[in-house]
Amino acid sequence: MDVLLPSYHVNQATWFYLSFLLIVAIYFRFMRIFSLRNLDLGLLLSASPGLLFVASEVDRTQAVGHAWLFVIACVFLLRMFLDSTLSRRPYLGQNLNTHGMAFLFFSVFAFLMTQAITRSLPNESLETLRKADHIISRTATEPEKADEEFSSGGPAAPIFAVFIKLIFDDLAPSILAILAHAAVVSGLWFVGRNLFADKGIGLAMATLYLLLPCTAYNVGEFNHVLPAALVTWAFVAFRKPVVSGVLLGLASGTMLFPVFLLPIWAAFYGRKRALRFVLALTGVAVVLLASLAFTSIDSDSFFQKTIGTINVPLAALANQEFSPGFWKEADYVSPYRWPVMASYFIMVVLMTLWPRKRNVEVLLAQSSAAIIGTQLWYTQSGGVYLLWYVPLLLMVIFRPRLAHLKLTEDVLETDVTKSEPKKQSAV
Repeated sequence: MDVLLPSYHVNQATWFYLSFLLIVAIYFRFMRIFSLRNLDLGLLLSASPGLLFVASEVDRTQAVGHAWLFVIACVFLLRMFLDSTLSRRPYLGQNLNTHGMAFLFFSVFAFLMTQAITRSLPNESLETLRKADHIISRTATEPEKADEEFSSGGPAAPIFAVFIKLIFDDLAPSILAILAHAAVVSGLWFVGRNLFADKGIGLAMATLYLLLPCTAYNVGEFNHVLPAALVTWAFVAFRKPVVSGVLLGLASGTMLFPVFLLPIWAAFYGRKRALRFVLALTGVAVVLLASLAFTSIDSDSFFQKTIGTINVPLAALANQEFSPGFWKEADYVSPYRWPVMASYFIMVVLMTLWPRKRNVEVLLAQSSAAIIGTQLWYTQSGGVYLLWYVPLLLMVIFRPRLAHLKLTEDVLETDVTKSEPKKQSAV
């Protein structure tokens, strides 16, 4: 920010206060205080103090922050479970017209992307760029170790970074962060237009995503924003199993959490469409394995890299001393982490099997629950990665009734893009 505004700096606490006032002024329903919108808005904002506590240099305060975020994740998870029971979805507009919302969106986007350029890069982004350099130079590398202090994720992120690195070189990390956030907000806009039949809702979701403090705090975290962007676009293309399969396959190749969405989406598509979905996932897996072979010294190195790609994210299943989070700070409750993990996997299995008849409402709530649930047992700063599920959470909060959007074995029963937008007061 020194280039545009010398000596100007907005710290995390100040950003929280400013964004809190803006979000309340624009989205809070003052004429219907006791409404679902206001409750969801309060839940979203309640996570920000936990992030501030975690960023503190005091160990006790950090422990409070991790516990705070753990509780918030539990509340979010409960909200997803209850979503299908909330049959009344009244249309609630924003306290700002479309033109004002568009101005605010582009202003906040420019401000955040300036921060992405001027801020120092996180270690995970640097490691991703290092892997991209090896792909460009065709340099063989050693397998990644599971006990390293951090993991840059799977091989998909470096592949994305290669194209940007070739074009922008030194600016590549900042451009990657900007493009990842741009993919999220554009995906939210298309979800509003195509699924919700209301461009205003899409613009409102995109603007709220930019205003939330968690976005500003992690504006340079390309590795964590990219999978969320791919999952968001998978919902835009949910009518095409091949496209959504490619997107979710790439998302699974960046971080661990999208893997748990795959059985839920396969069950949503049914038998015939699920086959196309699985074939697309297989094709992506072949491409990612080829990228590992491209930078392997020999066959043994390739085998170790392939196993390491699985072992490194799965190392989160075990307690690691270098991983700050709720389970590390609360040593006296750490034995209960294993029942939490078991409950999570049972939850994923149940969501895969039930309900038999699914629509986009169910898919959206279950996908959000599957991602939020990983925060309850993930050891590498578990609970801190709100950007994994915030885009889907916004879609759940703003969506109208979508019971008509469901797939049969052969044809989509209702195509919302061919119907006129309809704002409903209550269902």
